[in-house]
Amino acid sequence: MDALLPNFDHLNQTVFVPDPETATSLTVENGSRFRIGDLVRPDGWNEVMLVSNVVANVLTVVRGYGGTPNATLEDDLRLIIIGNAAIEGAEAPTARFTNRARKRNYTQIFTASVWVSGSMQAARAHGVEDEADYQKQERLRELLRDLENTVINGVAPSNDPQGSSSVRRTMNGIVPSIATNRFAPGQGGLPDGGGTSGTVLTEELLNAALQRIWEQSNGPIDTIVMNGVQKRMLNEFIGSQRSFGPDDDSFRNLVNVYESDFGVCRVVLSRWAPADKVLLLDSSRIQVMPLAGRSFHYTPLAATGDSVRGQLVGEYTLEFKNENAHGLIGGLSVTGD
Repeated sequence: MDALLPNFDHLNQTVFVPDPETATSLTVENGSRFRIGDLVRPDGWNEVMLVSNVVANVLTVVRGYGGTPNATLEDDLRLIIIGNAAIEGAEAPTARFTNRARKRNYTQIFTASVWVSGSMQAARAHGVEDEADYQKQERLRELLRDLENTVINGVAPSNDPQGSSSVRRTMNGIVPSIATNRFAPGQGGLPDGGGTSGTVLTEELLNAALQRIWEQSNGPIDTIVMNGVQKRMLNEFIGSQRSFGPDDDSFRNLVNVYESDFGVCRVVLSRWAPADKVLLLDSSRIQVMPLAGRSFHYTPLAATGDSVRGQLVGEYTLEFKNENAHGLIGGLSVTGD
């Protein structure tokens, strides 16, 4: 996983000398993000400051650069780096870069057995031409169901994730893989939800989460995955705007695509999405992949006695790129109040 150099940081300072409106020595959390010549704007203010020196985490700045009105600084205020102004004819600046972090996920083996007695195979049940083939299809449907559930909710072990002949190997799903953008109503600057509890999914809450992800990602969210409970809440976004003509004989109450300033999102309904969560995903960075030659397949086994035996096997993993390009909203009401 790789990331661009951050273009913001936060003040880590409670005392400003002589005062928050004119102080020129500022302590930040990560001084390495700044360079001499950076133009910096305190979030929520119109002031622009010019960085004239950087020593460790202490910046020396020119306040009110370009005649902009001074801001009132405070601890933890976000400083946005507008850009750097180089001096004409200056030498090339010191190279800066981020270190790529290698993320990994392990494969998980999904398997089921098929066993049909000789008598059952010889008999012809109503609507079933071949009992062994019918059982293969049923077990395959179950394995596909389990794969979908695991892709969303699976968890890898904290120790020996590579597995062995005595340790089961499991893969991380989408929910445990999202670490950066985990939102909840009324927390971390997000608005409250609706209902008496303040945790009902609302359009304002959904848009605020989409904006947060968009601000730090170079791609938009294009997929929203949710359970039936939250899908009904999403459908209510248009509840007050529905209208019907005298000749209409169909009542439609659904949202299949949600379009906002931050992306056009296909809404996917999944039984396995946690009822109190909504997943916000960039599908171009997610892929479910089998180990080479290990997609679901059927292998006949040696019969023991008068029977037909076999095994369905598949080995899959979730490729989940750029974790901070995805997000989820948790702690949502499952009762609508």
